[in-house]
Amino acid sequence: MDAMHAIFVALLQGATELFPVSSLGHAVVIPALLDWQLNQHSDAFLPFLVLLHTGTAAALLLYFWRDWWAIGLGVLGLSGRAEAARMRRLLLLIVVATIPAVIFGFVFNKFFKTLFDSPMIAAFFLVMNGGMLLLAERLRGMSASAHTAHDGLESLSVRDALAVGLWQCGALFPGISRSGATIVGGLLRGINHADAARFSFLIALPVIVGATVLEVPKLLHAGLAPGVLSLAALAAVVAGVTAFLSTWFLMRYFRSNDDWSLAPFGIYCLIFGAGAMVWLAIA
Repeated sequence: MDAMHAIFVALLQGATELFPVSSLGHAVVIPALLDWQLNQHSDAFLPFLVLLHTGTAAALLLYFWRDWWAIGLGVLGLSGRAEAARMRRLLLLIVVATIPAVIFGFVFNKFFKTLFDSPMIAAFFLVMNGGMLLLAERLRGMSASAHTAHDGLESLSVRDALAVGLWQCGALFPGISRSGATIVGGLLRGINHADAARFSFLIALPVIVGATVLEVPKLLHAGLAPGVLSLAALAAVVAGVTAFLSTWFLMRYFRSNDDWSLAPFGIYCLIFGAGAMVWLAIA
């Protein structure tokens, strides 16, 4: 992978990891459409992905540092009693929402990895992702509870968090967006787009960090060629900056467009996924 490809993939990762359009789907489909010969099974590709996700995790930690700081103080009992209880409950919800993806990812890891080799399958699931986003907006619009007052994340129960976590498991398919699926899960449990996005991004951090930690031992024993790590580190910085800007934009976007926030992303995924399937079929 040369520097141009590395920077492009880093920009793609930083944006699509958080936008509800699937980073995995784009990472599989776009190189195939552009006829890039990226060997995703090479020794160099693993550390590249590990560092990209490290950059994304750093961006999420930086953007939501106040939330994580408050959670830390609450867990240690260094804030007021009511605030500590609220933060401990939020941490419980994050843990519960994280568990399903950890279990499913561990048990079915080999199966899902086989899907990454097929751009056509990824394009198909991009279409499914678009349909999921549009259907969620439709169902929410039909629900009277979507327009009633709510208490944000405090209104979520442990069962709600588990439901969001199960939605997150859909992102194991390349083309189904992790953020899209979890935001949909939050919407269908009665919270608005901004709160659903905030919860989605909070539970993203432990998932990304956990996946990164699992790959670090492989990275340390990869025996990489000179220059690979420096290029991957540069790409990680690019991915991190892009992810931070994406988060900043999305949080403001969701707060300002609560009635139809996911619709543009759903339409995009339908058009791009269907177009990619046609192109791959005739190419």
